[in-house]
Amino acid sequence: MLEKGVPFSQDIELGLPPPEPNTIRDDLTLHEKTSQDTTDKYAKYAGEAPDGGLKAWSVIAASSSLSFGYVNTWGIFQDYYERVLLHDKSPSTIAWIGSVQYTFIFVPGLVTGRLFDLGHFKIPYFIASCGLVACTFLTAECKQYWQFFLAQGLFTGLFSGIIFSPAISLVSHWFSKKKGVALGITAAGSSLGGTLFPIVGQNLIPLVGFKWTVRVFGFMTLVTLGITNLAIDRRLPPVNVKGGMFNLSAFRNPAYTLYCISGITCFLGIYTALTYLPVSATAVGVSTKFSFYFVAIANAASGFGRLSAGLLADRIGPLNVMIPFTGLAGILTFAWPYASGQGALIGVSVIYGFASGTYVSLIAAPPMAMGDVGDVGRRVGMFFTIAALGTLVGTPISGAINAQTGGFKDPGFYAGGTVMLSVFLLLVVRYLQLGRLYGRC
Repeated sequence: MLEKGVPFSQDIELGLPPPEPNTIRDDLTLHEKTSQDTTDKYAKYAGEAPDGGLKAWSVIAASSSLSFGYVNTWGIFQDYYERVLLHDKSPSTIAWIGSVQYTFIFVPGLVTGRLFDLGHFKIPYFIASCGLVACTFLTAECKQYWQFFLAQGLFTGLFSGIIFSPAISLVSHWFSKKKGVALGITAAGSSLGGTLFPIVGQNLIPLVGFKWTVRVFGFMTLVTLGITNLAIDRRLPPVNVKGGMFNLSAFRNPAYTLYCISGITCFLGIYTALTYLPVSATAVGVSTKFSFYFVAIANAASGFGRLSAGLLADRIGPLNVMIPFTGLAGILTFAWPYASGQGALIGVSVIYGFASGTYVSLIAAPPMAMGDVGDVGRRVGMFFTIAALGTLVGTPISGAINAQTGGFKDPGFYAGGTVMLSVFLLLVVRYLQLGRLYGRC
């Protein structure tokens, strides 16, 4: 990230009208045409993030909309669909709905990150908010697998992704020294939603049925996204960084390249326990009434993990926080299938939720620091799009292993192993970024 006093990238164009044909021959000439006053203004803003104040914190509060938590509640839908609505489908087939949903939260980052840097932010955000609310209400009307796949999987994920990446990128506009705390608060909103939605669902489904429960989810999402659209805003002026939508030069930094690979491997496994906790609880004799609450418990613990991670990251660096806690999440993923009672599963849910929350809350911080603030949307967006490969196939692979073996031990070994591989890659990224074994990173 660009800090105060650090010169900005020379590849940035600011506020330029389209050039006439043949009047600008190369980037050097283009740079000479750029207004020096505008350039100085950008450099000043880029180096002076307010790190607080009513406007900055209101943007962070808006970015932490609990509507993101709707996606984090997929585990309760996986369980309900297996038992009731889609009982004729295999766990792996049903899991594709959730995995596509998770994937498309990250896939649009490549496009939305570039649009964010160019200043196209408010209108896409509003359109995606309307689309997400509409898809939630449409899910209540679904009866067949393909309908759930499109409404809840593909389009809910897509609209959530259009909202998600810019909301994360905004943090670097408003915070520098307190970026970790700001990211933690932004991510905690998702945990709050992920806690409330399962509790509401568990209590409403027996009373009003599945359709009206999901409609209530839609009204909750409508209110929170309405407030978010009014409050969320960028601080820095739009910029046009040379290189187009996909900046291959970012991969000249080996730390960034390995970080993208680590994202893929971590997402191959980190959502497995959260997805299958209710199903595995039912399999060992926990009542279906209580099994819904495991997702809420994990998300509540995740919220504390996300806030704590933000506070720690500002003191010792995001990678120094992510590595040990992601390793703990991997260990809990190994241990989860061996929990054979309600109390043990509650313990796993709490510790796993706390540990995995640290990774999720700080995931954008390292790529933010691997270049200029003017290019932050594209750089973070590229990472999310690449990492989405792991979310696409991770939980269906776990479901297929479960279907073949009839238990959750083998899925736990698979998912835990991929998370631990990611931890190893993060250690390498830390060394490449820091250049030594010890220090803040």
